[in-house]
Amino acid sequence: MIGKLARLFKRAEPAILDAKPGDASALAALHRTSFRHGWSETEFERLLADRGAIAHVARASGGRGPVLGFVLSHRVDFEAEILLVALAPSERGHGTATKLLAKHLARLAAGGVRRVFLEVDEGNRAARKLYARAGFEEVGRRAGYYRKTEGNAAALVLGRDLSA
Repeated sequence: MIGKLARLFKRAEPAILDAKPGDASALAALHRTSFRHGWSETEFERLLADRGAIAHVARASGGRGPVLGFVLSHRVDFEAEILLVALAPSERGHGTATKLLAKHLARLAAGGVRRVFLEVDEGNRAARKLYARAGFEEVGRRAGYYRKTEGNAAALVLGRDLSA
């Protein structure tokens, strides 16, 4: 009986789509739930309008629902930097970030990006695990980069080759 109920109420997988300029408000709101210093809607509008920007969103209800997560990169020639990955708290632990990142990396590779980089707080275990599973490796470290109330934390610079 419980198995039948679970199948009835199975969690619908979010759709992974290209971000649109009209998503700026939703991205700003989601960013504020994930980061200490949230970026404004105007900042997201500028980023999404930039020629080098590549962004994907995870949307509920087959793509018609609210934004549940996003990833935003900036590309220059054959390299890209992932600027942000954010996920609604309700989506964490369901594989949404893994799917979002995989689609994003595939798009970068298809567009000719050979190498991708990102920074992550050394104390963010969930993010580090996500990136390790996606094939990222530590290529640098910025000591004291993140200011926190309990002291500064290092930023790990991670990279991944997409040309293989």
